[in-house]
Amino acid sequence: MAIETNSRALLSGETKDIALQIAAILQDIRFGSIEVVIHEGRIVHIDKRERLRLGQIKESA
Repeated sequence: MAIETNSRALLSGETKDIALQIAAILQDIRFGSIEVVIHEGRIVHIDKRERLRLGQIKESA
């Protein structure tokens, strides 16, 4: 996975907090996705979609 940064983002103390929040979500989720919404160069929204994997149901003959 490649991560690009710019100098403006590195100056923000908010950047570290956002990265820690995303890392916490990544550690918590097993199946699903994370969407980061950016508006005018700033993160404005983080969505976490989690999928639940159910065990296979055995069919009786």
